[in-house]
Amino acid sequence: IEGAKKCAIEFCSLSKTAGFTGTRFSYTVVPEELVFETSNGGTLSLHNMWNRRQCTKFNGTPYIIQYAGAKVFTEEGMKECQENIGYYRENAHMIAETLEKKGISFTGGVNSPYIWFECPKGMESWEFFDYLLENAQIVGTPGAGFGENGKNYFRLTSFGKHEKTKEAMERFNALF
Repeated sequence: IEGAKKCAIEFCSLSKTAGFTGTRFSYTVVPEELVFETSNGGTLSLHNMWNRRQCTKFNGTPYIIQYAGAKVFTEEGMKECQENIGYYRENAHMIAETLEKKGISFTGGVNSPYIWFECPKGMESWEFFDYLLENAQIVGTPGAGFGENGKNYFRLTSFGKHEKTKEAMERFNALF
């Protein structure tokens, strides 16, 4: 994008694209052209500051994870990633269908592996977490973990096996 090198930083993570959730493999691109003005009228290079921070405080991603990350960008790796994404989209579709049938509005599940919805019956997210666990043996993520604004919301994930997602949605369906 024209002009982006002077105003944008690029972040990329392979956690969702390639299933690197436990390894935390990602990268950041800070263009050399990106500078900011100091209070005394000088400029500082954000690229140089980021490089110093990374070299001082971070030992780097282990080689085996870097090697796996490089494989993601091969033709075969990209094909496998797309297959995995398709698999999880099917799970998201199962979850979305169940919520739609129950008249529960939600967001996500189309271009995101997560499906968010407001907790039913005015419950707060931790209360709903306990309710789902005790009554349907379903585990999700309480929105309160994301801050005050999430306290009445709940997140389900499509990262799982089809069979388990189907079973969870059957239990969810029977509960509401």
